[in-house]
Amino acid sequence: MMSELEAKALLAKYGIPVNEGYGASSAEEAAEKARHIGFPVAVKALSSKITHKSDLGLVELNICNPGEVLDAGARILKKARGIDPDARLIVEAMADPGTEVIVGAKRDPQFGPTVLFGLGGIFVEVFKDVSLRVAPVDRPMALDMMGEIKGYPILKGVRGRKGVDLDALADVIVNTSRLMMDEEGILELDMNPVLAYEKGAIAVDARALLRD
Repeated sequence: MMSELEAKALLAKYGIPVNEGYGASSAEEAAEKARHIGFPVAVKALSSKITHKSDLGLVELNICNPGEVLDAGARILKKARGIDPDARLIVEAMADPGTEVIVGAKRDPQFGPTVLFGLGGIFVEVFKDVSLRVAPVDRPMALDMMGEIKGYPILKGVRGRKGVDLDALADVIVNTSRLMMDEEGILELDMNPVLAYEKGAIAVDARALLRD
């Protein structure tokens, strides 16, 4: 498993926007990184051995000053190092609220790389509202994937709410397909959530599983 920082570096290499973030080995270093980024920030555990960090209390959001970073970093490191003694911290710029979607991919033994799109957050867990394509995926296919999900009206805009940038999401899907075609060592890739805006989209969490 790649760490979140490693996974996001790979996404950035393929033109998928990610929020600014840095690793830190201590709460004090995390506070310095936060000053560099600017507030508010998120502080998370950084470990290739820990998944579902939010469920374990290893993510704290909307931290607004260095003192709060010190406190959050100390809490998170204490918990995380009980699971992985080598755990570190990641400090990231807080992204603006947006519409949560998931973009993912998996290397299927029969079909090869397949790409997934759906509404993110609890929607994907509860409603399983996703669409799939076998890579390579081009822009028309990516737009079709978005149109297939039941939650498509949310993306287009409903009840006075503005729609999201479908072209930006199509870019994320196409670039995910390209990544999976190129990077044969990646078995699975999960970006949940990708935050979609009226203009643009950004991956704020990423997980990549490597071949043994």
